[in-house]
Amino acid sequence: MRKLALSLLLLAGLSSPALAANIDGTAVVLRTLDKVTATTKDYTVKVGDTLNYGSLTIEVAHCEKRPPEEIPETFAFLKIFDTRLDGKGTSVEPTEPIFSGWMFASNPAVSALDHGVYDVWVLRCNTPEIAGLRQ
Repeated sequence: MRKLALSLLLLAGLSSPALAANIDGTAVVLRTLDKVTATTKDYTVKVGDTLNYGSLTIEVAHCEKRPPEEIPETFAFLKIFDTRLDGKGTSVEPTEPIFSGWMFASNPAVSALDHGVYDVWVLRCNTPEIAGLRQ
């Protein structure tokens, strides 16, 4: 009876998956769409840096992706501001972001930027090379 209980405990321990930690990225690759001209462009933005695209200012606070042994997913925390004009041609600095949150590469519609002229998507998160292998 004791051997059976020990065997069941060992099997239960072997069947539960071990989860690896997510890999923090150094830069995020964003795809932008200008809905007026129907043009897209990809940008690589380092974590902590800002991208100015049209009237948008995109701050990249963090990006990470799941390790290779798990279901692929990349996500990034972005703050996006929209510079507006005051009616006299002078730009007014935005105080509140029009988007602040996580964007997911596998499903951009879950947390999307709602803007009349521009769309922004996360494509991937660039990670540092580890032991000569690109993660």
